[in-house]
Amino acid sequence: MRLLLFSLFLSFLSAVHALHFYLDANQKRCFIEELPTDTVVEGHYRALEWNEQEQKYGENPELGIVVLVQEEPSGHVVVQTTGPLDGKFTFTSHEAGDHSICLSTNYTSWFSHTHIRLYLDIVVGSTKPDVEHDRSHVSELASKIRDLNQKLEDIRREQQYQREREEDYRDLSEATNARAVWYSVVQILVLVTTCAWQLRHLKAFFEDRKMR
Repeated sequence: MRLLLFSLFLSFLSAVHALHFYLDANQKRCFIEELPTDTVVEGHYRALEWNEQEQKYGENPELGIVVLVQEEPSGHVVVQTTGPLDGKFTFTSHEAGDHSICLSTNYTSWFSHTHIRLYLDIVVGSTKPDVEHDRSHVSELASKIRDLNQKLEDIRREQQYQREREEDYRDLSEATNARAVWYSVVQILVLVTTCAWQLRHLKAFFEDRKMR
């Protein structure tokens, strides 16, 4: 029973994003996803085109969807493909950080006024590699254990990524504090030097007045 509850708990740890949005024929819609290193991302989309005659959204076999995934801010292209109106894409993050996922249509005419309704599901870190291939060679319990190990590995990568970010913030904070300390020391030295010069100047002034 505890193992079952633990399995259900881990099944909700993967990030899943499901939404739908609208765009014109020559419009591009982008989403930013922050990913740790070596994280598998699956996306499934389905596009419907507005039909003026029927006054509703429907499928158009000529409609294609262009998928472009880039690493930010380097701009390195991870995925660039054109698929059918109902398709999917998969990629693995090579670097930790933000990834932009952009979708657009294959229509190239700037005078097209076609409206598209696009459904998009994004699943982060929940793929099961080679499950169908290994099904005949492993038991059901072994398959579940492997899935749990995969999810635990995803959690470990996420924790490692958060630790790296924490180290970067700590180094930045220490550098800022060090600059503030040196700035204060310089201010004190300047004030002491100025006071000493003023006292010396006043002493010379009064001595000169006294001699007169």
